[in-house]
Amino acid sequence: MAVRVILNGCNGRMGKMITEIVSADSDAEIVAGVDVYDEGKNAFPVFKDIASLDVPGDVIIDFSLPASTDALLEYAESKSLPIVLCTTGLSDEQLAHVKESSEKIAILRSANMSFGVNLLMKVLKEVSPLFAEAGFDIEIVEKHHRDKKDAPSGTALALADAVNSSMGDEYEYVYDRSPRSEKRPDKEIGISAVRGGSIPGDHDVIFAGKDEVVTFSHRAYSRAVFAKGAVLAAKFLKGKPAGMYDMSEVLK
Repeated sequence: MAVRVILNGCNGRMGKMITEIVSADSDAEIVAGVDVYDEGKNAFPVFKDIASLDVPGDVIIDFSLPASTDALLEYAESKSLPIVLCTTGLSDEQLAHVKESSEKIAILRSANMSFGVNLLMKVLKEVSPLFAEAGFDIEIVEKHHRDKKDAPSGTALALADAVNSSMGDEYEYVYDRSPRSEKRPDKEIGISAVRGGSIPGDHDVIFAGKDEVVTFSHRAYSRAVFAKGAVLAAKFLKGKPAGMYDMSEVLK
């Protein structure tokens, strides 16, 4: 039986891409969507807010805005629905809410749903200590389209966390060096954000040593890579017990 998907943020860029991906997938179907904007072009019913949704489903895919996250979690708990939570830019309070909700429902939270990025994070955990021991500095540069509101991206932070966790979380994240005039400290990870045009998502993790530089790069040429990952995660999450999951478990 096809997985019945409720799509939160169905008329946004990612929502439309997921709708396109699911339309060609016999193992999944979108039974309802939620979005404040609706032109009446969807092949499924669209509700203005999650609280008014009355269509049964198996899993929620969320690509919306942080402002809707708390209501989404409350709805999912009330219906015992798992969530593929892809919205970034959540506050510390909202992250605490997500953790609390995961004690009652299954939640897969990922800053980036693509296979390549998640494989990159695995590789970074293995190589980062070797570069650090050899005296390499670590910088992350991310680039996204001009309409992206949060910065740095959730993916950039996830990459930084992958690097940092492999070295005992001893590194400080630095987003702006303009207020200071001093030599770069050894244990910091610089994270820079570029916003412009229609860039879907570029991430470079730079290891800069003396006389050589090694860069690990991921380029998304289409939002389809994120949509495919989200649909794959939805299939994985159906029927899972309460808890926090991530894409590394989906890709095993």
